[in-house]
Amino acid sequence: MKGTWRQMRSFDRCLQLLMVNQFGINLGFYMLMPYLANHLSSGLDMAAWTVGLVLGVRTLSQQGMFLVGGMLADRLGYKPMIMLGCGLRTVGFALLGVASDLPVLLVASVATGLAGALFNPAVRAYVAAQAGERRVEAFAVFNVFYQAGILIGPAVGLALISLNFRVVCLTAATIFLVLTVVQVRALPARSAGAQVGSQAGLSGVRADWREVIGNRPFLMFSLAMVGSYVLSSQIYLALPLQAAAVLGGHGEVGSSALFALSAVVAVVGQVRVTGWARQRWDSGRAVAIGLALMAMAFLPLAASGWIQSPKSSIGAAVAFLPALAATVLLTLGTVMAYPFEMDTIVVLARERLVATHYGLYNTFAGIGMTVGNLATGAIWGLAQQWDLPALPWVALAATGAVCATAVARLARSRQLGAGSVPLTPLPTATVTQGAGPR
Repeated sequence: MKGTWRQMRSFDRCLQLLMVNQFGINLGFYMLMPYLANHLSSGLDMAAWTVGLVLGVRTLSQQGMFLVGGMLADRLGYKPMIMLGCGLRTVGFALLGVASDLPVLLVASVATGLAGALFNPAVRAYVAAQAGERRVEAFAVFNVFYQAGILIGPAVGLALISLNFRVVCLTAATIFLVLTVVQVRALPARSAGAQVGSQAGLSGVRADWREVIGNRPFLMFSLAMVGSYVLSSQIYLALPLQAAAVLGGHGEVGSSALFALSAVVAVVGQVRVTGWARQRWDSGRAVAIGLALMAMAFLPLAASGWIQSPKSSIGAAVAFLPALAATVLLTLGTVMAYPFEMDTIVVLARERLVATHYGLYNTFAGIGMTVGNLATGAIWGLAQQWDLPALPWVALAATGAVCATAVARLARSRQLGAGSVPLTPLPTATVTQGAGPR
């Protein structure tokens, strides 16, 4: 972790602030959201369909507005969207803590989701612009702070929920309020500048969207990467289902262990893995290899999928090992791909309308995750019905293999352009800590 800290300190104060800001965003989000469904159903005695509606509205308002959020960031500047997003989430989380009727809860969910659509593309575009040629390194450290928030947030929420859910909501809202004030006072204004088209108004927006949608290499890369988000989301779906299958009544404990293990591997391994990969491969190849690792993650489960509900605790622990191995491999693949993936998007965008490209990319990812998780759930049900427990894992591994092959072909045909990061020596601050290749 000292190496990560040194690398973080090697960036300017603006990038450091954006990294800490992302930690705060995820800390506030994950200390609240894992417990929201239980609060709505048990605390407010709402029907299951109502709980699904509130959660679904939040997801839809975020995923459906990513493109708009990216466009606004390119047109109005990155800082205003970051501030507005943090401010909206402050309001949304505060409302979740005090609301008891459905209309107010829906307003809170829309505000919470729209907030993410506003600041996510803006933050990533800001990091890319500020880091310049050090984009890959910057996104590696950025992901450490991102994952650290995911790791710590649920634990903080669990500690606060012993008081009551309102305390959790108001604490999370306070975190976002602090972030909003900090962005106002300390974050330098940065706009897309020359990246944006010269036309103003609605005609200019249409021209920008036509440019992004007409970027064929970017669209091909986006579609090829959709499967990676389906695979990474299985830490929330298929792997917890497997934990419940082999651990029985201790399935929730197993799911929490998988979640924590994934975050720890990402926090500890991100900078090392990125440095090691950067010395060997260009961006396209690193992304393809990361996807191949993600595909391989499900093979241990495919081989051991026949193990269900062992009788003894020792048998259950042994049966749980393939899920742990899958989590490690899946996270390592994600860690391998992520910084190079973010860099490739910037290069395919030709450093124009970067936030809009990120917005559309996130939209594809969100749609893919929704459809992919529905398909995974359906296949899981068929596997139980047909007594083919390996079926979901084979399907997921095949999905990863197809995506890895598609990205590898794009890289070989040079359709990822100069998105390959040159193999230049890393700054001294990034190689002085730890043993082995970086």
